Amino acid sequence: MNYRRDQRGSRSLLFDDIEGGGLRASYSQDISDIDERDNDKAIDTLHDRVNFLKRLTGDVHEEVENHNRMLDRMGNDMDASRGILSGTIDRFKMVFEKKSNRRMCKLVAYFVVSFLVLCYVIR
Repeated sequence: MNYRRDQRGSRSLLFDDIEGGGLRASYSQDISDIDERDNDKAIDTLHDRVNFLKRLTGDVHEEVENHNRMLDRMGNDMDASRGILSGTIDRFKMVFEKKSNRRMCKLVAYFVVSFLVLCYVIR
């Protein structure tokens, strides 16, 4: 008989919570705890992604700045070489104004070309 009382007592403890809504309250509390944990994980993941994107955009910005500096230097070098090249072209214009100078330049060009052809044939 003691066994039956113990069994009824444990049954009443078990099923009283269900009837009184105690199980539902603890279940909804467990769900809200799970939801909070999921939200915290999602927030941490989002925070990590934002930090990664921040570092990535910083690296891209630095790379763009480096390329801009390099292009500025290249532009300055091109301007300097343009000045030198225009001076050289002016000198060639002066040389080609006279017929004797043109003949001399043609003669030098023929010698250079023939020298290159001979080097190529000998190899």
